[in-house]
Amino acid sequence: MNQYNYSGKISQIKGYFFSLYCIIAAFGTYFCMYAFRKPFTAATYEDSEWFGIGLKTLLIASQVAGYTLSKFFGIKFVSEIKKRQRGLAIVFLVLFAELALLLFAVTPAPWNCIWLFFNGLPLGMVFGLVLGFLEGRRVSEVLAAGLCASFIVSSGVVKTVGRALLQNEYVTEPWMPFFTGLLFILPLLLFVGMLSRIPEPNERDVFSRSARDPMNKAERSNFFRGNAVGLSSLILIYMLITVVRSLRDDFAVEIWYDLGVQDKPTLFATSEFWVMLGVIIVNGCFSLIRSNEAAFLGSISTILIGGLIVLTAIFGHYAELFAPMTFIVLLGVGMYLPYVAFHTTMFERMIAVCKESGNVGYLMYLADAVGYLGYVAVLIFRNLDTGQAGYLSLLLTSSTLVAIFTSGMTVWLLFHFHARTKKSLE
Repeated sequence: MNQYNYSGKISQIKGYFFSLYCIIAAFGTYFCMYAFRKPFTAATYEDSEWFGIGLKTLLIASQVAGYTLSKFFGIKFVSEIKKRQRGLAIVFLVLFAELALLLFAVTPAPWNCIWLFFNGLPLGMVFGLVLGFLEGRRVSEVLAAGLCASFIVSSGVVKTVGRALLQNEYVTEPWMPFFTGLLFILPLLLFVGMLSRIPEPNERDVFSRSARDPMNKAERSNFFRGNAVGLSSLILIYMLITVVRSLRDDFAVEIWYDLGVQDKPTLFATSEFWVMLGVIIVNGCFSLIRSNEAAFLGSISTILIGGLIVLTAIFGHYAELFAPMTFIVLLGVGMYLPYVAFHTTMFERMIAVCKESGNVGYLMYLADAVGYLGYVAVLIFRNLDTGQAGYLSLLLTSSTLVAIFTSGMTVWLLFHFHARTKKSLE
């Protein structure tokens, strides 16, 4: 008996080290990727316009257009790729994005915006490739939460690096994104090497979460048709959350300015650290729930909880109850709580509940493609709107509407999926 307990403890310790290894590899890889995607948003490009459109808006729209198209490519590419090809694919895609940043630096504005399209085009597929190493395991929520921590905190950190390069006059605005990315190439190679050594899920993982296999076109079509109503509703909610989350992230400099806070580069890293801490702890706890049905429905509930937090933050801002940092952090927690749940638990447990062979990459890229397409539409609409409301005003209005609508949708979805899962268990 003592020998059995000793062996069990050794196995448990090995499991903890394995999880920590996976989290470090995934977090590090995606953290480094953000250094090639987000640093350009740390600049304001205030003195540049093109046909009345601010250069920064044009640059963001261009990159997001490429990123969105990448998500549509990823529906096929990420869902079909073999494990042994993922690591090399990540390195190739990121280096292609860095080359685009070099061309962005040497091309005059506003024509350099085309290179941000080509910068976003490969980067949209990196998340699914990294997630492929982590899904289908009994601890997938914890591993995916570690991965998602990277895209919350890294955006703030690379903006801080970018602002520091500019404020110390090491580089100019066009060159800043390229040199920021250059700082992260060697760490990226290290973390991708770690990722490539992660073994496939074992038999207990497969029994608990179902097999995660590449999906061809027919299998993807069958999965969608079998879950069309609920899945379409979840994707609509994901799109709306993506829009407000992206507004808060991409125009963080302008939003802080509207809040009366300027020239403090550390703000971005500080606010996103606290957002990451709260969101990751909550979403990581879903791995403690063994019932796939309970975890799935619980993850859907985060949409409602996040909506209530967003509304609380906005009310507190208007009532002048919150300092700018508190407001931004609460708003971020409310947006990222359900956003991360989609990445860590919702689709992961949905596949397990359905007991169908497939992979999270397909569902995530289907949702991401629609989500970023919606964001591009919002950017275009804002520039067609002659009112041109400030970014803080736009964020407050859109966040309020999204929080109210998605909260109402969540109540219906809980009833819908409870009935579906109950029927499948009978």
